[in-house]
Amino acid sequence: MVDIHHHLLWGLDDGAKDFETSVAMAKASAADGVTEIVCTPHANGKFNFDPMVNAAKAAQLQARLDADGIKLKVGLGCDFHLSYDNILEAKENPTKFSVNGLGYLMVEIPDYGVPRGLNETFYELQLVGLTPVLTHPERNPTLQSDLPRLAEWMRGGVLVQVTGDSVTGKMGKDAEKMAHTLLSRRWVHFLATDAHNVSSRPPRLSEARDLVARKYGSEYADSLVETNPRAVFDGTRFEAQAEPLGLYEEFKDTPWWRRILDSVKS
Repeated sequence: MVDIHHHLLWGLDDGAKDFETSVAMAKASAADGVTEIVCTPHANGKFNFDPMVNAAKAAQLQARLDADGIKLKVGLGCDFHLSYDNILEAKENPTKFSVNGLGYLMVEIPDYGVPRGLNETFYELQLVGLTPVLTHPERNPTLQSDLPRLAEWMRGGVLVQVTGDSVTGKMGKDAEKMAHTLLSRRWVHFLATDAHNVSSRPPRLSEARDLVARKYGSEYADSLVETNPRAVFDGTRFEAQAEPLGLYEEFKDTPWWRRILDSVKS
């Protein structure tokens, strides 16, 4: 499996607190069946995002894992917050924030509410060659009650990543319900851990993969944790394993004037 959302690098944000915690998280991931991890420290006003520092830490961790015989490859990305400065810098330097500098951008919106003008922001990021991957929308209360907004972004090319612990109910009932609504519609492209430590937010992915396989089919489950996220890691294109249900039909049934009004409101 490939985990594309993981706060693995120590001392950068609210993830791993020290090097040994990073090692323990990486080994737990490998034991769970993960073979590649994208380290995604927060890139926001609270935590400094420095690609050179991140790369040095990733190299140190990779060397330790290699020495210990752990078959795990570490990659780099970030949890991209949509501040004005971040957006401006991403448009000027698209490789800085994207996964392994290859074009996929892990985008996190606030825990509550939705920023205005996201349709335009996603479009502007795509113009410079970035593919936005919206992280854990199932945990946002605004989107839990506004699927059409998420559908509009998806029709514009935004991809969706759901947290494994949301699928298994460990993120609360609302997140669980939203996760399964999205999965049942095939609106999910990736499952990831969003791991922060080895206790309250540990790296666990196989449990969610197995649950998706039982409820929605093994091919779809495998695409969410292997085929699709490996394309993100390698910077290649992938074909969705299953056509999203209702996404485009709902769009065609919506009057043109309503779509314009909805776009203005967003």
